[in-house]
Amino acid sequence: MVDITHKSDSLRQAIAKAIVRTSSQETIDAVVQRKVPKGDVFEFARVAGLFAVKKTSDVIPDCHPLPVEYTAISYEVIGLEVIITVEVRTIYKTGVEVEAMHGAAITALTMYDMLKPIDKHIEIRSIALESKKGGKSDKALDGTGLRAVVIVCSDTISAGKGEDKAGEEVRGRLEGKGVAVVEKLVIPDDLEGIREKGLGFSATCDLVVFVGGTGVSPRDNTPEAIRPLLTREIPGIMETARQYGQQRMPFAMLSRGVAGMIGDALVITLPGSTKGAMETLDAIFPQVLHVFNVNKGQRHD
Repeated sequence: MVDITHKSDSLRQAIAKAIVRTSSQETIDAVVQRKVPKGDVFEFARVAGLFAVKKTSDVIPDCHPLPVEYTAISYEVIGLEVIITVEVRTIYKTGVEVEAMHGAAITALTMYDMLKPIDKHIEIRSIALESKKGGKSDKALDGTGLRAVVIVCSDTISAGKGEDKAGEEVRGRLEGKGVAVVEKLVIPDDLEGIREKGLGFSATCDLVVFVGGTGVSPRDNTPEAIRPLLTREIPGIMETARQYGQQRMPFAMLSRGVAGMIGDALVITLPGSTKGAMETLDAIFPQVLHVFNVNKGQRHD
């Protein structure tokens, strides 16, 4: 199965439809009046569809087991056709469109099975996804048009005694989101130096990303340098990152990163480890880019 461990839970919704076409008004009347010999077609098919939604991962190999938290199956009769609508919702890392379509398919097949003794020409006309919400389909957030700087805070790397891997990975991830990284630099873990770079680049860039100095060692100074500069702190950004990280490794709670606005620039502080920095970006991107949509009116004034 596809690896979804890097994703975050979010509300996912999908609606699928199937069409069962009968060949006569007599068949439709029997369904509506609950006179089909095999039983109540609407209710039997609804139960089958509910089971199908829950069991999707058992019969479709690449589907992840997930908590189905809401399913609704409804019918509409138009002429000689029965329109089946299946809506599924969950709060999870992946969507439920296959679950909705599987539910619609089995609902339709159950109706077909129950009606074929009285209607030899019954057919399933279509099974299709009508809509889905959640995850990447909700908003096309990207960083096109944004300018960023990546500042690596490390005594070791700035002294030439280590290789900067985390900063390069961060640069690549930002550029993959459409953000133009105008510069990447390495500086020591020095309080005043970090503060100077934060003030300077926040005046010329939309996004200022610090990598390193967010832990609890004596030379981890990034939060102390940046927090006093913030004109508006956004606590939820790092709360989300720490929660995401803690689910993946037990020491994420020790990260002291901060985030917020310095004027019109968004400033984010990431852990210095490559894994920690990338997991933080996984946790907050692309949703964090919505801050620029919210702030756009202020910026344009």
